Amino acid sequence: MSAVTAPGLRLDLDGPIATITIDRPEKLNAMTPGMLEGLESLLASIEADADIRVVVLTGAGERAFCAGADIDAWSALAPIDMWRSWVRLGHRVVDRLEGLRQPTIAALNGVAFGGGLELALACDLRIAADTVTLAAPEVGIATIPGWGMTTRLAVVAGPARAKQMILTGERIDARRAEAWGVLSEVVPTAELQDAVRRTAERIAAGAPVAVQVAKQLIDGLRPRASASLEALGSGLTAFTDDASEGRASFRERRQARFKGS
Repeated sequence: MSAVTAPGLRLDLDGPIATITIDRPEKLNAMTPGMLEGLESLLASIEADADIRVVVLTGAGERAFCAGADIDAWSALAPIDMWRSWVRLGHRVVDRLEGLRQPTIAALNGVAFGGGLELALACDLRIAADTVTLAAPEVGIATIPGWGMTTRLAVVAGPARAKQMILTGERIDARRAEAWGVLSEVVPTAELQDAVRRTAERIAAGAPVAVQVAKQLIDGLRPRASASLEALGSGLTAFTDDASEGRASFRERRQARFKGS
């Protein structure tokens, strides 16, 4: 087994299985721009490695898969930079993850909120511990999902469920998420690693070209996320008065008082 590190990330190679760990547990594995760029670099190296047949994406620690985008990292951006760098960078990296030729498994060991849920949705399979909670909380800070969730969540769960999660920001537990189709499989926490390993080994045992072509054919049925619309929408909503209030209430751990401006 060998390991490669990037800012806030770790790549472990074990035979045909590559495991990317989001490694910032003290911040619930929240993503920064540097981490997104590091993830893009790791995905490029995986894509070029003919020996890798399956990719697992997980989070360090026991509390979080990924709590989403680091609010301190993007809230300091100017509107044009929000559109030009943060949202477009996120879309590019998440699209790269989704388009990876090797099958991908999100191993959800803890909460998956916002951008963390978007990363999981870009994977082919999502296997979760039964203690996991999922949420799309962006409207609670007066913005919208910015990395393709409006499309991907609607594809796996249906438009009504996607609207329920995104418009309310409601947290859902693992069993409900499995029933809605958001999760592929739910297992007891102690069995998560073994369950992911079994699935990864089963995929890796198949003929790699056939497996990868089958994945691409299935993905061809999926409508592409509208990167330009989400980028514009995020740029608009992230810099309203309500957005400032949303960020303040998040930091101060209080109920936001939105005014619709």
